[in-house]
Amino acid sequence: MTTWRPSVSVVYPMFNEEENIERAVHFAEAVLSDMTSDYEILIVNDASTDRSAEIAKALAQSNPCVKVFHHQRNLKLGGALRTGFSKATKELVFYCDSDLPVDLMELNRAVHIMDFTRSDIISAYRFDRTAEGPIRTLYSVVYNLLIRFLFPLRVKDINFSFKLFKKEILNKVALESEGSFIDAELLIKGKLHGFKIVQFGVNYFPRNRGTSTLANPDVIFKMIRELVAFRMKMRHEIRAARVSEP
Repeated sequence: MTTWRPSVSVVYPMFNEEENIERAVHFAEAVLSDMTSDYEILIVNDASTDRSAEIAKALAQSNPCVKVFHHQRNLKLGGALRTGFSKATKELVFYCDSDLPVDLMELNRAVHIMDFTRSDIISAYRFDRTAEGPIRTLYSVVYNLLIRFLFPLRVKDINFSFKLFKKEILNKVALESEGSFIDAELLIKGKLHGFKIVQFGVNYFPRNRGTSTLANPDVIFKMIRELVAFRMKMRHEIRAARVSEP
């Protein structure tokens, strides 16, 4: 599908994903081996309490391209992704949840779109978000509207876990979020630093194994707290960006 064959780091944040992580790694291996000769799959075990760590260790032993990093305490999504991003060594970095909310064949299309559009970040959005249930859908719609209101960013599905970006972005964008606000932080800081963001739609497959923590009230409140603190900290940069908008 694409003649550009970049090296790719895939980052899987993992907390109690014993039912999903083996499948996620095998799908990534199959897709990446067709796309490139140089890849790595980075699993960040965020202090799982089930068999996730044991399964991930076995996966790493069977394939030298799979690496596992362990947190002694649970650092949430932001902490897990920051660890994974800091360990990434390839030209492109891709992040997806371990329960595979999207067909990983879309990664090949994302690389093609990045090449064709000469973009720096590819952010996927779900064609249909209603499959995650009315409450999660409402949370998602309200959160996306809030981001649009507070920041100079027009992205349809901020927190969807399909982000592909050039590793060089991490040299200029310092990510600090501890929770789920990290998706928005990556895109907002990327936009403020002048990196080009392109979106494309994908079919969404809701989790059917394991437990999601995103709808947890503590997770939501933490995300809103980080959003407010980030908005205050970045207010001058955001004001300057809005003034320069055409």
